[in-house]
Amino acid sequence: MEHMSLDDETGLDPIGIRVRPVTGLVAADYFALGYFVWAVLIANLAQIGYEEKTMYMASYDWRLSFQNTEVRDQTMSRIKSNIELMVSTNGGNKAVIVPHSMGVVYFLHFMKWVETPAPMGGGGGPDWCARHIKTVMNIAGPLLGVPKTISGLFSEEAKDVAVVRAIAPGGDTIWGGLDWSPEEGYVPNTRKQISTFDDIDGHTKDQNTKSKTNHVHYGRIISFGKDIAKAHSSQIQRIDFRGQVLVIPTGAIKGNNIANNGCGDVWTEYHDMGFSGINAVAEYKAYTAGDIVDLLNYVAPKMMARGSAHFSYGIAANLDDPKYAHYKYWSNPLETKLPNATDMEIFSMYGVGIPTERAYVYRQSPYAECYIPFQIDTSASEEDGDMCLRDGVFTVDGDETVPVLSMGFMSAKGWRGKTRFNPSGIKNYVREYEHAPPSNFLEGRGTQSGAHVDIMEILL
Repeated sequence: MEHMSLDDETGLDPIGIRVRPVTGLVAADYFALGYFVWAVLIANLAQIGYEEKTMYMASYDWRLSFQNTEVRDQTMSRIKSNIELMVSTNGGNKAVIVPHSMGVVYFLHFMKWVETPAPMGGGGGPDWCARHIKTVMNIAGPLLGVPKTISGLFSEEAKDVAVVRAIAPGGDTIWGGLDWSPEEGYVPNTRKQISTFDDIDGHTKDQNTKSKTNHVHYGRIISFGKDIAKAHSSQIQRIDFRGQVLVIPTGAIKGNNIANNGCGDVWTEYHDMGFSGINAVAEYKAYTAGDIVDLLNYVAPKMMARGSAHFSYGIAANLDDPKYAHYKYWSNPLETKLPNATDMEIFSMYGVGIPTERAYVYRQSPYAECYIPFQIDTSASEEDGDMCLRDGVFTVDGDETVPVLSMGFMSAKGWRGKTRFNPSGIKNYVREYEHAPPSNFLEGRGTQSGAHVDIMEILL
């Protein structure tokens, strides 16, 4: 793990350690023996005449912030040069870009970087994307973040390490509040859902429409206790951990640091909070997406200070504000514009039909010097299948890693037609692929799987 870590201050290489991504098509053909990633695409393209001169695998170090991949490795400069070379040596035919997962967010950042003047950007000029890119085919892109990122950062309970930077941007406007969410009406196992994307605009429903399912508060990404997850907001008394009174006239402050004696190298910023700070977090009861950044700033200020220098999680009120020329905004589709490229196309392709993490029921764990003081409450489950709660995790429709809301909203609505996020009206298309599990063990991961990585076999 020491060799996978980065310097706490610079976010770059620690002294005396250098780890670099593999280059070429072998960089991501297989993750491990027998576990394909891009291998199927590479083989299929080779069958129709493509070769290394006409294919380029843009590998990058996912541990780094996007801008730091350029600072340390000149990754984006290499992508720019390779695209220009392929276009010029193939009769001027524009490139088709196929990013997957976090690569979708990375390439969004790249499109802004490449047209921004040096030294912050690549200096390609305002029409670089229009001259070089025909189509962007986004596969399983977490454009609006991944809720499981929050559990990974808050209590280190996550399996997808590479998406830890994808804190849900857009706040309550996108992800919902204490008593509403875009997924209201979702019924597990049927994909029957009430207008996920349309409901975001006004987050109100027809007063005559009543869901036949139990109301699930998906907007509460973290709830301390199953009863808090189910209660109406008017029944929840919260003490604001930030020190401002919401309901009960008592503020919360950090204090009484936890000792680190005997922990060795095990250390988290929770040790700096003290018992009163830990209790304050739990007393806030329920956290929406709008609270999450403040929560993480409270429990891990050093980590968030580094992250906030490179990423932003809001919604731009005015995209012409000069502040949005800074690279920290370029990977958030709600704080940046698509390029001026009227002939370009964007496809958003992803799997659906698999329960995907959306919100969590937490509990305080017993105080111990070397442990994180919060855990997902695995005893919290709901017998009623419509509640989508199992082992402390609420699930919605998605590809097992990313909810549909994150993968599809921008192409279905935010970028559809001429909008402030898509001023040139780049055409957007959405393709959803229903998950079908393998029929027997001989099929391995399945030939019609919509899972986050396995979908590559369907598409390619």
